[in-house]
Amino acid sequence: MTTVVLSAGGTGGHLFPAQALAEELARRGTQIIIMTDRRGANLAKIFPDAVIETVPAATFTGRSLLRKFFAFVEIALGVAAAYGKLSRLKPAAVVGFGGYPSLPVMLAASFAELPTAILEQNTVLGRVNRLVADRMKVVAAAFPIVRHAPKDPSKVVMTGNPVRPEVIALSDMPYAPPGEEGPIRLVVFGGSQGARVLSEVVPAAIALLPDTLRHRMEIVQQCRQEDLSEVRAGYAAINVRAQLASFFTDLPAHMASAHLVISRSGAGTLSELAAIGRPAILIPFPYAMDDHQTPNADLFVQAGAGWHIAQSDLAPPLLAEILEKIFADSASLAERATAARTLAIPDATKRLADVVESIEVRI
Repeated sequence: MTTVVLSAGGTGGHLFPAQALAEELARRGTQIIIMTDRRGANLAKIFPDAVIETVPAATFTGRSLLRKFFAFVEIALGVAAAYGKLSRLKPAAVVGFGGYPSLPVMLAASFAELPTAILEQNTVLGRVNRLVADRMKVVAAAFPIVRHAPKDPSKVVMTGNPVRPEVIALSDMPYAPPGEEGPIRLVVFGGSQGARVLSEVVPAAIALLPDTLRHRMEIVQQCRQEDLSEVRAGYAAINVRAQLASFFTDLPAHMASAHLVISRSGAGTLSELAAIGRPAILIPFPYAMDDHQTPNADLFVQAGAGWHIAQSDLAPPLLAEILEKIFADSASLAERATAARTLAIPDATKRLADVVESIEVRI
């Protein structure tokens, strides 16, 4: 049986595509090994049929020279450990999904001269992927890479970003713009780090809408746990129906039922908006590494799929003005939903699996 090693960081943006690829390769008869840092022990539920291997890893984040030195030592130990494990396992290919836990693995794989590929989910090559890209055989891209692309452009293969099966299941759901009467469904989410400002601004903006528009609003909003009561009280004070939670297990279904989404512009969010085909107001998280969410949002806007507001410009009066204009033109909303679908690559998982099989060494 062919063996493939996958290595990913610990966040959903890295793990969801790795999970999708693991499931597809397993269906094709491939044995999957997940190689990551010590947090890998918690990944058994996500990768139930995979073997989990852990190696030391660290991030250079922080200004302390001493911390950077110890991080360098930890990474070097991780490369050595990964090299030893890869030499024993002899995988047909090694695939990285970014995040600092993947750095020692992908470096070790390149030193061992194994077939290698990485997936870049954003329009900006991430820092770990940037360090290893020129050593890889293939750089799979979810979107066109606009910054820090590999020196050899022939390495880049557009595969799209694998999304969750529940998203694919909703990809054929048609978009129906709001009519002149009836509810207007607005879905708002910002992730664990980026939800606070949306919790502050969105309710205040809704309060500024004309009565006839405000009373039609139905809000589904993800908030931090500590903000829930305040946001709930804010919507109650203006008599707006709102479903609030710190986490939605069925967020794709809420997105599919939305007339408009307000969100950050991480790669996973854009991939799901494109797959489902929904217009969005995108507010890039300004503290994301290398500000990669801004060019992500720009790509969505350039495709005609939505609107981009910088967080520094975000204020209740501006958002209320934009919302009023948007809902005054339902035809434009429908056009933007259609445009969002043009960015989707529904068979991204299959394409990525095909890339991996194309580089595999036959042992």
